[in-house]
Amino acid sequence: MVDFEIENGYLKDGFKVICGIDEAGRGPLAGPVYAAAVILPPDCEIEGLNDSKKLTEKKREALFDVIKEKAVSYGIGTASEKEIDEINILNATFLAMKRAVEKLEIKPDLALVDGNREPHISDDIKEITVVKGDAKSMSIAAASVLAKVSRDRFMLEMAEKYPQYEFRKHKGYGTKLHYEKIAEYGISEIHRRSFLKKIIGE
Repeated sequence: MVDFEIENGYLKDGFKVICGIDEAGRGPLAGPVYAAAVILPPDCEIEGLNDSKKLTEKKREALFDVIKEKAVSYGIGTASEKEIDEINILNATFLAMKRAVEKLEIKPDLALVDGNREPHISDDIKEITVVKGDAKSMSIAAASVLAKVSRDRFMLEMAEKYPQYEFRKHKGYGTKLHYEKIAEYGISEIHRRSFLKKIIGE
């Protein structure tokens, strides 16, 4: 269970509006990378919230609506598989984060970012990285759930469009089944060519 301790420390330091940022989908072979930015009210409590990877799909889906309801503001951004191929996955992840922050109705003065790399979203937003932040900060954990659920829902839509790849089972990650389907059917429009260079011979 994550708490609001990190955020409270920075609020005491004088920051007024803090958002948590996290991504989902850096590793898969197909589909966009997603990011979310979430501003929660001070001392917010969301029962059962944790790093999205430690939650069941059912629990994430339930928390998705609770987070949106309790958030002061939230934004969800993406970078497409084509953008990933053009600028690489790290820069595409930062782009998705920037787009998520731009969708916030209130501008934060501090962004807590999961991981150890600053995305450099804006000159007037202070960025602080938090390693394993989705297990330490409530704002980051909330962003983690919004990003993960949003991406999973997109991949379920893609499962209808491209049934031969069975995206419903692996959500685009590089499982044995997914590689078998790529070998059988080739790559689709939503596959990341830069992740599959050995297979497509580029």
